[in-house]
Parts: sequence; structure tokens; C-alpha cells
Amino acid sequence: MATTYSISDLAREFDLTTRAMRFYEDMGLLQPERSGPGGRIRVYSGRDRTRLKLTLRAKRLGLSLSEAREIIDMYDSPRDTGLQLKKFLDVLAAHRTQVEEQMADLQANLDEIKAHQREARALLAKLDKKNGK
Repeated sequence: MATTYSISDLAREFDLTTRAMRFYEDMGLLQPERSGPGGRIRVYSGRDRTRLKLTLRAKRLGLSLSEAREIIDMYDSPRDTGLQLKKFLDVLAAHRTQVEEQMADLQANLDEIKAHQREARALLAKLDKKNGK
């Protein structure tokens, strides 16, 4: 029999809230089976667990949830793996460019802060010298 997981099991394992798990389900990233009265109990499969793990990895890489779903869904289909990998590389390249631009902006900001600190220290030293401190 295949291993199944409750929403609490996966939320605990991946340090998520059950609300986040339901959100991922609403986004089409997870598709648990339903059981119990009125289908209120979610039963997650090993496939759902893997999809959740890939979703969280995609988020860490900076991908949107829709981009993550698109890439993860490609692996569920019997399409050409080469096309899937090319798509993944394209998405990663775009995000790498974005992150590199953000890093350059942050470095420029940091350099400006350091310059202001130097100027303020120099002015303070002049004031202290003038006031005999």
C-alpha cells in the first residue's frame, strides 16, 4: 500500500501552515484525494509530497508559484524531457539575471551608505576637534 500523508503531516515536515498547504492546493500545485464525511479530509500521496518539495525549492529560487506549477506539471506529462529542461533553464536564466540586478542595486546602495558614514564621521571629527574634544 502506498504511503499517504495528512495535511498536518506535510505541514509539520516542511514547516508550513495548513493554510499554506490549502493555498498550494488552490493554486493547483497539490491534488490530494478527499475522504471522510463530505470529503473534508485531505489525503496526500507521495506524488503530492514530491510536488510540495519541488514547489518550495522553486520558491527558494525565486520562481512564482505559477512558474513552479508550469515546470512541475511538465514533469507529470509524457512530453520530451529535453524541452522540459530547456524551459527550466530559461526560467532559471531569467531569475538569475533578476537576482544579479538586485545584487548590483544592493551593492550600490551599500556603497552609498558607506560613503555617507565616512562623510559623517569626518564631519564629526572636525566638530570634535573644533570643540576641543
